[in-house]
Amino acid sequence: MPGEAAADAARRLTTTAVWRLRDRVVLLDRPIVMGVVNVTPDSFSDGGDFFSPDAAVERAGRMLAEGADMLDIGGESTRPGAAPVPAAEELRRVRPVIEALHASFPDVPLSIDTVKSEVARAALAAGAHLVNDVSGGRLDPVMTAMCAAAGAGLVLMHSRGAVAEMASYALADYGNDVVGEVVAELATRVDAARRAGVAAESLVVDPGIGFAKRTVHSLAVLADLPRVTALGYPVMVGVSRKRLIGEITGVSDPGERAMGTVGLHVAALTRGARVFRVHDVREHRQALDAAWAVVGNREAGSGHREQ
Repeated sequence: MPGEAAADAARRLTTTAVWRLRDRVVLLDRPIVMGVVNVTPDSFSDGGDFFSPDAAVERAGRMLAEGADMLDIGGESTRPGAAPVPAAEELRRVRPVIEALHASFPDVPLSIDTVKSEVARAALAAGAHLVNDVSGGRLDPVMTAMCAAAGAGLVLMHSRGAVAEMASYALADYGNDVVGEVVAELATRVDAARRAGVAAESLVVDPGIGFAKRTVHSLAVLADLPRVTALGYPVMVGVSRKRLIGEITGVSDPGERAMGTVGLHVAALTRGARVFRVHDVREHRQALDAAWAVVGNREAGSGHREQ
């Protein structure tokens, strides 16, 4: 990262990071838990469970009571083999839910999980504060400029391919340095977003665990996460209930993978991640806060805080 960008990244790493989301600021001085609200009929973990606005509000209320800091609403599944969803259908799913959540919990930051600028724009108008783009802005050239104009927060995730192939192994082809390739591709997406006008303080990066990565690739990225944080932006990790948890633990039911998920997320916290996208909020709030009592103490004692 040359010149001024490197100096800017270094400055941010020596202070408590903030994440600017339109009309609010989230301090990243502790682990941030992002609760998942899927409004898809075919999500791998909870498809169809929270499809209506009333069900989504009930689900959100439980997660907030358990300690969620923000909510992520998605209307298009990225499970392996999932069919692409037209923008009109995705909007039909997510807009009423975002409107209901914003009305019920006006102080809670809401994220729209989409790769389509049309959906993101409508979601922001309905009350969302940030965009979680699992394509890192690759699939819609308008996305980053739209987020910049709206002042929205933006999560740029590493992935390869279209929505239908992201969570498959079709493009999981890496050389001897998988982490280096992931970091380089993420840096390209960050540079594109910054050139489009997205403020540095609005960006968070996600290494895309399980996306275009076999389990061995995902574990390599998690083990070497400081190379991702070295980009100079806060890092989000989301391994919640994913296939690699089943491969590691032998637990086949995604709904039973909470403890394995917590284990990897705590490991990611110790390596610099600060935002965690999860289905099981109660377990994560307790585990991450307990781990932070150690991690945060260590960073304060070193004379600076990372991220």
